[in-house]
Amino acid sequence: MIHVEKIPQFDPCSTATWLARGRAPEHAEAIAKAWRDFPDLAPTASPEDRMAHTRARVQAMKPVNDAIAAHSEAERQARNFSFTEERAVSGRGDDRDAAILRGRDRYGYDWNLAIRYADGWYAAHVGWNHCSPSKAAERPAYDCGFADGGGDVDDLFDAARRANRAAERAPISMQSRGAVRSLPSDWPKPSDRPRPTPWSRRVIILGDHPAAALGRGDILERYRKTGGRCGGHAIILTATKGFISGVTAQPEAEELTAERADELIASPEQEDRLRALLAGIDIEDILVALHGEYLRVLDTHSAALPTCRNRERTRNTPLQVKAHAKLWMDRGREAGSNVGAGHIRWSKATKGLTAKLGELTARYQGPAPGKGHLVSIEQDGTLAHGFIDPGGKPLAPTLIVGSKARLRDEMARALRLFGGATRFAAR
Repeated sequence: MIHVEKIPQFDPCSTATWLARGRAPEHAEAIAKAWRDFPDLAPTASPEDRMAHTRARVQAMKPVNDAIAAHSEAERQARNFSFTEERAVSGRGDDRDAAILRGRDRYGYDWNLAIRYADGWYAAHVGWNHCSPSKAAERPAYDCGFADGGGDVDDLFDAARRANRAAERAPISMQSRGAVRSLPSDWPKPSDRPRPTPWSRRVIILGDHPAAALGRGDILERYRKTGGRCGGHAIILTATKGFISGVTAQPEAEELTAERADELIASPEQEDRLRALLAGIDIEDILVALHGEYLRVLDTHSAALPTCRNRERTRNTPLQVKAHAKLWMDRGREAGSNVGAGHIRWSKATKGLTAKLGELTARYQGPAPGKGHLVSIEQDGTLAHGFIDPGGKPLAPTLIVGSKARLRDEMARALRLFGGATRFAAR
């Protein structure tokens, strides 16, 4: 006998219903009361009566909807100010961040007006012309910031004078070492746009605990099966020893706490150790798969990281972290191989799954005769005959994919293989 779990009925008149949907207790009660006072009429009631009842309920809920909107806006502004304060305290902020906080503290501006104050201040500071916002309510804040930045709209030569001062001004004190160099926490997420790079010139930095990279174990195992056997380099950040080589690293059960992170941050030995692990490597591509306290430690010692072509960081949810790591690893190539670079554009599967890379197109043709799924590689609408790989082996413009779940991976691999191949004969 199959047991079917009964789904609880949606009851808008119950406060518990709205509490379960994330509403605050006072908001949940107000919404439920509006539904109790003005419930839906029976289907047999006239349309006019039903519409009038609905309008009355909407009117009764307007105060609570306004309160919810105000609460959400207050949370948004608090998060924005908190983020700006964190940047300023950590040394990653700039003049504009300082102006935003000054507008809030000095004049009591909310987030939107503090932004306009900072716009005006920065325009005056760097020698730009006065340019008021389009919204009249934001103009006083902009004008106030412009005046605080040294601007004078009544002076005909004001812009030229400020531009000369800006050119002679020394760098601001907030631009410490960490602000001048891009920190790993500010690096972009991986994409398929950068060119494929030999594994011997690639480095991945991981944490030695699952909390370090949201699924670090899977990432490390995938790396060892691909880049690890092709000459790639891995560095592991551990709670006990700090930075170590990932070649023989064994998993640790200890997670990096805030107190231990502070100890690693205060240790100059860690930066020297990280620099030694990277010494002698001609690096073109770095991926940081860290977050939380692990990323904070790496940010502090980031002066040991080289400036190279591609520097990226995984982020957000576990699924996105794994997807970012997969994108980065797919860009690695073995020594002696050649792989086509660029962004692959995918069509909707409902219209027939296709992928394009430059003048090449990978097209799903449906089930293959007998078994598997047929994919063709085309150039200008016809099969891409006449391509050879770096070893001189001709490439077949059709391939059979055994599992439909691997269609996208195999289509992308084939496109990049043809994109890096040599065409030796006309079709």
